[in-house]
Amino acid sequence: MDIFSIFTLCGGLAFFLYGMIVMSSGLEKISGGKLEKLLEQLTSNPVKGFLVGIGMTIAVQSSSAVSVMLVGFVNSGIMKLAQTIAITLGSNIGTTATSWILSLSGIQSTNFFLRLLKPESFSPILALIGVILLMTTKNNYSRRKPIGSFMIGFAVLMFGMGLMSSSMAPLANDPNFTKILTLFHNPILGLFVGLIVTAIIQSSAASVGMLQALSLTGSISYAVAAPIIAGQNIGTCVTALLSSIGVNTNAKKVAAMHIVFNITGAIAFLIIYEFFIHLFNPLSGIANPFGIAIIHTVYNVVTVIVCFPLSKILLALVNKLIKDTEENQEVILDERLLLNPSIAIAQCYKTTGNMAQITRETLSLSVRMLKQYNVKAAEVITKNEALIDKYQDTLETFLQKLSARELSEEDSNRISQLVLSISDFEKIADHSINILNIATKVHKKEWTLTPETIDELKKVVNAVKEVFDITLNAFIFQDMNYAYQVEPLEQIVDDISYYARKNHIKRVKQAKAHIKRGFVYAEILNDLERISDHCSNIATNMIQSMNSDIPKHVLKNRLKTENGKYSAEIEEFRNKYAIERM
Repeated sequence: MDIFSIFTLCGGLAFFLYGMIVMSSGLEKISGGKLEKLLEQLTSNPVKGFLVGIGMTIAVQSSSAVSVMLVGFVNSGIMKLAQTIAITLGSNIGTTATSWILSLSGIQSTNFFLRLLKPESFSPILALIGVILLMTTKNNYSRRKPIGSFMIGFAVLMFGMGLMSSSMAPLANDPNFTKILTLFHNPILGLFVGLIVTAIIQSSAASVGMLQALSLTGSISYAVAAPIIAGQNIGTCVTALLSSIGVNTNAKKVAAMHIVFNITGAIAFLIIYEFFIHLFNPLSGIANPFGIAIIHTVYNVVTVIVCFPLSKILLALVNKLIKDTEENQEVILDERLLLNPSIAIAQCYKTTGNMAQITRETLSLSVRMLKQYNVKAAEVITKNEALIDKYQDTLETFLQKLSARELSEEDSNRISQLVLSISDFEKIADHSINILNIATKVHKKEWTLTPETIDELKKVVNAVKEVFDITLNAFIFQDMNYAYQVEPLEQIVDDISYYARKNHIKRVKQAKAHIKRGFVYAEILNDLERISDHCSNIATNMIQSMNSDIPKHVLKNRLKTENGKYSAEIEEFRNKYAIERM
């Protein structure tokens, strides 16, 4: 094996890894948010969690990527540590899918149909179809594009596998290489070799692929391959270990659980390996890609069988190794979630919902200050406003990074809706601060409003709070029935605010109210109207995400005039908050 063979091996590995990235990206887009739905359905049921782990790993083609996502989920508070156990074990089974696909390269037959099963035979056709799909699809969001990407990624992966195999072919007749392989009969040494190689390239699937490529030379036995496979599965934990740097204690425990599971599985596997090799000696034969896929699967099945019953004991061990500490740093969003855009967007919705809940509290406290000023409540409002600004900055930065990734049309629309909604919730908080400032000014000057003015203001405030509550339910539950109600109700808020303002002007003219206090009253009404306007924007953005061809102003006009379904509720709302004209 000369220097050029080493160059070919490195190039083959590069093609293999790049093909895996392209293939998993295509698979992720084809799934169309199914991973997000799988997570939503996750319960404390370990069997369901196990199946979710298998599904996620097959979709992203990497157990390392799944473990990194789990660290991000726990760090962001999406999942609890105990929920990740079954998923981690499931991901170990899911990762075997790649080795089974690669095992087809070892098929040796002159039969046409059997030869057609070899990836080297059909992958060029897949690559051609994939290129045609990409070149003939003008719409960037078409489902044909990710299918084409998946096909090209698979072909590139198999091309890399072929390059690795051809670069290792000279080793079959190299006596020096044969001597080196005899050292690997020591299972501990084989385990460390598999661990180190996998830790360097950070992909157990790629290192198993390299082992399968090496097996095509006919110079490696099962006795050598088995310990290396055990080491490869421990080496894949390095990615999760690196991702746990700078996260909270529970997230660190996720990475630790991954390591403990694979070490436990490796110990159990090597005990079984030693038992079989000494009593039955079935592993002395020459390995092939198919046999390596079987060993890889057996190893991971053994890990699951051993670790599932011991999961509580292993969790207790991890809790002892990593002590809980008091952590004051709140993680709003974890960038590890960027690995899966659909799940990242779902978490952005939940985080924006949290921001909206804080905005609701801020609004409620602010309008209450108009009736009775409270210094402690004022401090809470100010702190809430700073927290809302933090949420906005974090969400917008995260969404900007997310939008730079390749997204489906649905995900792209959801990001646009989120950006607009985040801005509207933040502006509602700003108007709440304006109301607080007015309340502070009224309190310091000891101004009072007329009973008629207070009664009218109370109706406008309650109407705005109800519109905001409907908007909040619409956004959090993504409920279009609520969203369709907001714009007509916002119009009624505008109407009653108009009559309240007109009535107050008349009272000022009749000298029943002081003109300066009239200006204050007008400012309050203006802020309340603007809050309801932003509620309308949030609801309309939700509706427009499903009707993207309709301009917003046209859609708003339709919502005002074409709401027969809600006409009774709208009329009830109008009567509930009606203001008599002077």
